[in-house]
Amino acid sequence: MKLVSPASALIGLVGLLGVLFESGAPALAVDRTAVERQFSQWLDTEIRPEALARGITARNFDQALGRVRVSWELPDLVPPGTKPATPEEQFQAEFRAPAAYFSGRQLDAVIAGGRQRSSGHAQLLARLERQNGVPGPILLAIWGRESGFGAAKLRYNAFVVLATKAFMSSRKELFRKELLAALEMVARHGISIAAMKSSWAGALGQPQFLPTSYLAHAADGDGDGKADIWNSDADTLASIANYLKHYGWVRDRDWGFEVTVPDGVACHLEGPDRGRRISEWAAMGIARVNGKPFPQNELGAEGFLMMPAGRHGPAFVVTPNFYVLKQYNESDLYALFIGHAGDRIAFGGSGFSAHWQKVDAMKRSEIAEIQQKLEKLGHDVGGVDGLPGFKTRRSIGEWQKSRGQAATCFPSEAVTRALR
Repeated sequence: MKLVSPASALIGLVGLLGVLFESGAPALAVDRTAVERQFSQWLDTEIRPEALARGITARNFDQALGRVRVSWELPDLVPPGTKPATPEEQFQAEFRAPAAYFSGRQLDAVIAGGRQRSSGHAQLLARLERQNGVPGPILLAIWGRESGFGAAKLRYNAFVVLATKAFMSSRKELFRKELLAALEMVARHGISIAAMKSSWAGALGQPQFLPTSYLAHAADGDGDGKADIWNSDADTLASIANYLKHYGWVRDRDWGFEVTVPDGVACHLEGPDRGRRISEWAAMGIARVNGKPFPQNELGAEGFLMMPAGRHGPAFVVTPNFYVLKQYNESDLYALFIGHAGDRIAFGGSGFSAHWQKVDAMKRSEIAEIQQKLEKLGHDVGGVDGLPGFKTRRSIGEWQKSRGQAATCFPSEAVTRALR
């Protein structure tokens, strides 16, 4: 599974690599020399034996990790003897105000770049669609979003990132698994250590795969017997297609449709666990914004209401393919960006019909407070993480309805005050 990971904005695309990292790691009041000694000992006594037991040679291990030192500039570090910091700001672009995620420059660059490449890669994209069922414009949108079609420069040594985070981050076990997978890439798949450049979260190459995703999904698209996600456009596109196919992309179904939702249809009906046949949504008065009927082949199939800003923005009826896109990056906004960009690469057109309305700027800690309060009242918010996912949005709507209020299904300062 691909990790959601902030990175610097590159070549004019805000959020290239799928994310936006806007500040450095916080200062840590720790004895760095002592931590670095513990880190070296940990590599020798824990990681080396596990790697050797998996068939990684001592030579490969030493070449990859022999000179690796802690990178203190990385975010989300939890040195030994400290506790994870309470998240205050939302550094990941996917979890900021929805309107900011669809800024014109960012979206337009992916669309323009995708259109430019769609003709040059037409035969490859057609072949990949026959093989995997995934439309070419969707592959182009992901490629553009993740690495600016390969233009993004990755400045981190993946082994430094993965080892540092496996030793001291809030998700140590995840990164430990990725570190061992990175060693396997070198030892068994012939990937040079010099090629192992990554984002600050350890994501590799043009499709921004974590090492486990490379091992599971990297594909040879140009027929040379290798899966080179760093230098080969064909391998990059084939790997993305293979990834989406593995996670269940349904051939010949769309990702979703922008719709209008009547006031009488509750926004808290949102979510992948509250699906209905698309014909049922239509019978409730939900209609496509372009005035066209839902495609005939979609009417009897399951669809899901998705309102990423609650009543403050566009609404959608999405298909299971939308949630396949979320497997690439666990964010409603990311999946929506890819689906929308793919449509515009394929068919042209403009932005969403409905506007993103202004929402209150809230810190993750403030959203977490809302989640804690709602949880105590018996609502399933999907965990207290400070991120306004669909369970949090609809829990807000259900709580508002229980109080006789108009449901907005989105966190706000007014919700916070009312819950206190």
